[in-house]
Amino acid sequence: MSQTSILGRRAFLGATSSLLMAQPAQQSEAKSHGMIVHSRKPEDLEMPIDGFLQAITPIDLFYVRSHHYTPQVDLESYSLKVSGEVDKPLAISLKDLKKLPRVELVGVMECAGNGRSFYTPKMPGLQWTHGGVGNARWAGVRLVDVLKRAGIRATGKHIVFDGADVSVGTMPKFQRSIPVKKGLDPDTMLAFEMNGQPLPQSHGAPLRVVVPGWGGDCWVKWLTGIQVLDREFEGFFMKTGYRHPGKGVPPGTAVDPAQMKPVESVRVKSVIATPKDNMILAQGASRIAGAAWSGEVPLAKVEVSTDAGRSWAAARLTSSNGRWGWQTWDFAWNAVPGSYKVMARATDASGYTQPMEQEWNPSGYLWNVIQTVKVDVLPLASTAYRSSCLGCHNEDLIKGQKLTRAQWEREVDKMVRWGAQVPADQKANLLDFLAARYKP
Repeated sequence: MSQTSILGRRAFLGATSSLLMAQPAQQSEAKSHGMIVHSRKPEDLEMPIDGFLQAITPIDLFYVRSHHYTPQVDLESYSLKVSGEVDKPLAISLKDLKKLPRVELVGVMECAGNGRSFYTPKMPGLQWTHGGVGNARWAGVRLVDVLKRAGIRATGKHIVFDGADVSVGTMPKFQRSIPVKKGLDPDTMLAFEMNGQPLPQSHGAPLRVVVPGWGGDCWVKWLTGIQVLDREFEGFFMKTGYRHPGKGVPPGTAVDPAQMKPVESVRVKSVIATPKDNMILAQGASRIAGAAWSGEVPLAKVEVSTDAGRSWAAARLTSSNGRWGWQTWDFAWNAVPGSYKVMARATDASGYTQPMEQEWNPSGYLWNVIQTVKVDVLPLASTAYRSSCLGCHNEDLIKGQKLTRAQWEREVDKMVRWGAQVPADQKANLLDFLAARYKP
């Protein structure tokens, strides 16, 4: 067996990335809407952390994952072809497809590699942090209705999806299959709308597969063909790529793809959107908030710890997105001065909870380690800060300064000369607050 087949997708992408990509797949913030750019061509964009505060992800913040360049699909000539283990092969137009019963659901789509950048040791592939995921309202038709119209046979075991995207160079075409059982689930759909709008080009227009609870690798975009097979599809992205050993392996270990299984359900996970890592807070009432979701097994609860996991308390779920959507959550925290490691963990209905340590695998899939956010809480300089500083200035003017403690002392002394009332016994506390909260 070749080295490429042993290492699977990891080795393949590592060996060919310099040939296939027009530019390195690297992270930068130079993008509109604050999206993190991993690659511009093919288009791979990550949602910023603030997106986890929203019950439904706006389209312009929804992550984008593309293996190949974005195709241009002619809607006038478009048809969806259904073939294979069916009695009546179909070629159905989008107009006729929309005559089937319309369905909607809110569902999380998460890249199987979301969180890959956190694994140690590192491996090739897009270095997603938290935002290779989004939660949208999808509308379309049930896949099962299309399959019944084609007369799916009892011999059908897997359904392979083909898109209009064209392979980059000699890279294998992106095709994935799902078991017939998942395809016949009434929540598996062919979507033509996203958040009440026609499906955008970057998200698979005119039609994409929606496989609730399963990784985004199954949500094939720009759908042009459905083939029912009597076996699992044997293309690269089934037999070599997007495979997982089903358990953690020693870090750095190569695993034969034949000893792994295709990625299917995502794992239960929570993300803290606020406070952000290394944030400085003033003592008193603070809000910890984010989003949590699960895969085939429903989400049961979210808990928060402010003492590095020694104790946990229930967070409040704040959205109602149905079985497949993520749930926003928040937690009221009365913060006292000190340094903290804030954590959030989600648990599914089977009792499975996010782990504290990584379960390493060769391609960096299904990361769901409990997130830790470091926070410093400073004594509340409310009397001096609010009356002496915010009494004359709004916070925007103050926080734009970014000064050292010595510089802040000179500024405070100047303000005192100009009439600011800063009690002598509060000056040091005020300087500590300003220097920590608004530092260079």
